[in-house]
Amino acid sequence: MNPFLLAFVIVAGGFGGLVTLYLTISFPAVIIWKIYRRIVKKIPMMK
Repeated sequence: MNPFLLAFVIVAGGFGGLVTLYLTISFPAVIIWKIYRRIVKKIPMMK
């Protein structure tokens, strides 16, 4: 296999893994933050 193609596949796979990790952490964090604000500060969920 071409070494440049192999390097590209490894780098692209790494970026894909980082994006997946970011989304996995950020979506639940935003939902938890909105629930926290709703309970503690009585701020509407959609604001």
